[in-house]
Amino acid sequence: MDTEAKPSERDRSFAPAAGSEEGSRSSRIPERSTTSTSWRRTAVLGAVCSVFVLLVSAFVVQPFLIPSGSMESTLRVGDRVLVNKLAYRFGSEPRRGDVVVFDGTGSFVQEPPRENPVTGLLHGAAASLGLVEPVETDYVKRVVGVGGDRVVCCDKRGRVEVNGHPVDEDYLYPGDVPSGVRFDIVVPDGTLWMMGDHRSNSRDSRDHLGEPGGGMVPVGMVIGRVDWIGWPLGRLGSLPGSAAFSGVRAPGGAHE
Repeated sequence: MDTEAKPSERDRSFAPAAGSEEGSRSSRIPERSTTSTSWRRTAVLGAVCSVFVLLVSAFVVQPFLIPSGSMESTLRVGDRVLVNKLAYRFGSEPRRGDVVVFDGTGSFVQEPPRENPVTGLLHGAAASLGLVEPVETDYVKRVVGVGGDRVVCCDKRGRVEVNGHPVDEDYLYPGDVPSGVRFDIVVPDGTLWMMGDHRSNSRDSRDHLGEPGGGMVPVGMVIGRVDWIGWPLGRLGSLPGSAAFSGVRAPGGAHE
């Protein structure tokens, strides 16, 4: 006797026919699932990459969009530079001639402007990637005096003197004089005297002499050193160096 169960005509009638609507729907379900999974993977990968870039920007190298002409011709409006945040992390401090980005709160800006917290957060994130202009309290200038230095303008030839040594500033904007404002200051320890390379178009330490802090920027407010120009491609490369301060003696009188 054949005891194996055989499908009846009624059982077979319930199987979805090839090409039927139910069969077609079933065959499309895995496709939608695969597409959905692909989008999720792409979204996760994008989020991971964004977090990685933000972490690098926060602790290692930060892109910075140059918003003004105060550092011409060294840096031009629209340049995107790379700020080395590790330059002063391990005991080193800014040196004369360094081009740095710093937070001017308390020195160049007495009180930061009020803004919507959400808008400020989004703008800060975009600025940290060099996509928009930096926040209003961030500046880029050149270090001209460090703690203990006496910085004077000007000598008989119109040059800035640091600790009695005249500085031939080869980075100045063509046609500019070292300063149209006369000053004679001693930089307090732990602070910096900052000036732009385009002196006639730069609001810098000179403009804050009569304000609290006297225009001196605390070392702790320095974000990092500008080491490279990343954009445009025609200007890609490391920042030009200068030997302008090579002959300057330390405040005590010895060569550094």
